[in-house]
Parts: sequence; structure tokens; C-alpha cells
Amino acid sequence: MAIDEIKHSSDLHILKNIAELLNEETDLSQMMKGVIKKLLQITGFTTGWIFFIDEEDKSHTLAAAENLPAALTYCQCQPMKKGSCWCVDKLQNGRLKKASNIMECKRIEEATINELGETNGITHHATVPLQSGKEVFGLLNVASPNKKEFSSRELALLESVAFQIGSAIKRVKLTKKEQEMALVQERNRLARDLHDSVNQLLFSLTLTARGGEAMTNDKDIKETFSMIGELSQSALTEMRALIWQLRPKGLEIGLLEAIKGYGEMLGLQVSTQLNGVLCLPSKLEEALWRIGQEALNNCKKHSGQDCVHMALDASEKEINLEISDDGCGFDFDEEKGLFSLGLQSMKERTENLNGTFKIISRLGEGTKIKVVLPY
Repeated sequence: MAIDEIKHSSDLHILKNIAELLNEETDLSQMMKGVIKKLLQITGFTTGWIFFIDEEDKSHTLAAAENLPAALTYCQCQPMKKGSCWCVDKLQNGRLKKASNIMECKRIEEATINELGETNGITHHATVPLQSGKEVFGLLNVASPNKKEFSSRELALLESVAFQIGSAIKRVKLTKKEQEMALVQERNRLARDLHDSVNQLLFSLTLTARGGEAMTNDKDIKETFSMIGELSQSALTEMRALIWQLRPKGLEIGLLEAIKGYGEMLGLQVSTQLNGVLCLPSKLEEALWRIGQEALNNCKKHSGQDCVHMALDASEKEINLEISDDGCGFDFDEEKGLFSLGLQSMKERTENLNGTFKIISRLGEGTKIKVVLPY
């Protein structure tokens, strides 16, 4: 068999292995870790990493890495997570359209200057964009010790692999979007069903209790009907709150108005203040909406007050949300952690978006919740 035929057969074998791995995996994080590991195993390159590029702010994140030298794994891979580099800059400037040799790795160079650890002889790497059609998702980089240049065959192979990865990323993203749409549709269906059935039954029960109370002069019976009416009214309020959580109304006219409307539905008087212009990504808007809901639920249940103040402050890089009341407050010890599932949920939503969550509260001095999210 001719050498060219052997190389061609080897490349097809590599692409087949990569395709099988990508088709089996549905989790994006695990997919990237698996594909970089498999690529190195079957190509002979020693080191590889993948950067994802955010569509909105063009920032990059380290999606997966395999066999990085100590200089790049310093302090939990900080040299890979912070700062710019030539390959990312070229991609963002539209100058990286296909697999290319990068003359030197800027991250390795800076790590060497700062004496962060061994580089294992790596100075250069090949880089190729991960894309599907016109959509660009990130970068695939590979390297080997003392290797300063990649052949045209190696670059062509990496380009084919990157195309496979880009197509797989597109498939996973589309699947996730379909699942999110299906979830929204299911929430809307449940909200309609609850409104049309249980909500109406509770409303009817409230009216029946009032009628029964008015029709009798017996004190005990009146008290019974009154208690039934109060319980059904309370259940009706809870049901309306649940329907709001399933299908929030008002987000189309603004986040603050939506949260304010939810508070009024709970019987709260919500004053609002907005500084800056808001045009939030959907994931941030959804998180702030859910955090606001939970905060108002806590105010209603625990503060003993009906007045709540909410402030939203938007800057170029972050969004600040503050919700406060002048209620009874509580003794909060940050070192002991959060004792409420609602508070824990708000904190987790915030930290999942790389934000900060803070509670300020003292007995008799009210409670303030502060959320800061970058965007």
C-alpha cells in the first residue's frame, strides 16, 4: 500500500472515531472533554485544549483541556482562563477562518516569563475555529513538545475534526433549545389547566362560603363558613402565585413591572427604581425574575410588612438588584450559611451566573437582598 494511501486510511480512521464519540454524547461539557482526549490518543499530539467564545460579549472560557504543562495549570489553570492571546484575538477579529499554525503561544510565553512552571517543551500550537456554517463556537488548539510547525495534512485533518465538533455543538444547542421550548409550552399548559380548573373551583368555594355565612344566623355555622372562606381565599392566592411562577406575565413590558405585578398579586405595595438602560440576555432576565419572585414571597410570609422597595441599577458590565423591606428582620450569621431553601435557591441562581448574593438583616431592622450579576 502506498504511503499516501496509508495516511488517507489513517485520517479516515481518526475521523470515524471522533464522529462516533460525538454522536454518542449529549452533554456539551463531557463531549468536549471526551473529544480532546480521544483526538490526542489517536493522532499522537500530546496536548490540546478547547476555548468557547461567547456570542454576545466575545469573552472566552476554557471548555476542555488535556495534558496541559504545569505552566498552564498553575492555580487551577488561571493562565488559560484570564487575559487574551493571539489565537482568540485573531478569531474575534475575523482573521482566523481555517486551521493555522500559531508562531508562538502567548500564554506559554507569559507563563515562562512569570516562572509559573514547566512548559514540557511546548512553545507553538496549531489552532482551528470550531464552527457550523457561519456560526463560530470557539477554538480547538493542539500542541506537542518542540513542534514548531504543523504540516498541511495535519492542518487539514484538524480542520475536518473541528468541523465535526462544530456540527455536534450546533446539534446539542438546537436540542437544548427545543427542550427549553418544550418546557415553556408544558409550563403554559399547566398554568392554563390550573387556571381553568383548580383556580375556578377555589373561587367558587370562596363565593359559596360567603353565601353560606350570609344564609344562617347560627354563630357556630357562621364561623365555620367564615373559616372555609378564609382558607379557600388563602389557597386561591397561593394558586395564583403558582400560576405566575409557571407562566410569568409582564416580562414583555419590563422586568421591574413583572416583579411589581407579582408583588401586587401577593398583596404587597412594591415601589421601584430603575437606573440605566436594560437590554438583558434571556438567561439573566429569567434569573432576576425568579430571584425577585422568591424575595417577594419571603417578604409576604415573614416580614410582617406590606411595603417593599426594589431597585435595579444597570451599568455597562453588571446589573444590581436590591429588594428591601422594613419588616421584623432576623439575625443573620453569614458564617452559619443560609437556613432557608428559598434563600439558598436565590444564592445558587446568582452564583450559577458568576454573580454575588448578599443578605443584610437584623431583628427589628428589616431585610435587604443584594444581587450583582455580570453581563
